[in-house]
Amino acid sequence: MAIRFDEEEHVEVQMTSLLDCVFLLLIFFLVSSQLKKVEKELPITLPEANLTHSVKATPDLITVSVDANGQLFVNSKPVGASGLRSALRDAAKENPERRIRINGDVFAPFRSIVQVLDTCQGEGLTVVGIHTATDIK
Repeated sequence: MAIRFDEEEHVEVQMTSLLDCVFLLLIFFLVSSQLKKVEKELPITLPEANLTHSVKATPDLITVSVDANGQLFVNSKPVGASGLRSALRDAAKENPERRIRINGDVFAPFRSIVQVLDTCQGEGLTVVGIHTATDIK
C-alpha cells in the first residue's frame, strides 16, 4: 500500500532554543570570568629563587604584600600594623588553616617581613608561604 503525499512539507529547523542556549552559555562564561579575584598590581619586585615550585592560588588565599618602603597591603588594600592584625585575626576565626602568601619586595625591610610572620604566628595561622619570582629557562 503506497502512501502519496499531495503537498511537499517544508522542513524548518527551529533555531530559537539553540540561540537561547548559546546566549545562556555566553552570559555564564562572562559572569564566571568576572568572578575571578583580580589582584591589583603593586609596584613590587619579587626576589628570585632557584629551587621553587608553583602553587596555585585558592579563593581563600590571603595575600600580604610589603613594598620597598615597608608599607603593608592585605589583598592589595593598604593597611597598617593594626589593620594587618585585625585582617589576620578575622581570617583565623573563619579558618585556622587558611593559606597566607607574603609578597615581599626585594628591597623591603626585613623587619616588615618578620612583623608579618610574627603576626601570622600570633593569630594561629601556620600555613604561610613567601612568593618569589622564578627565572625558568
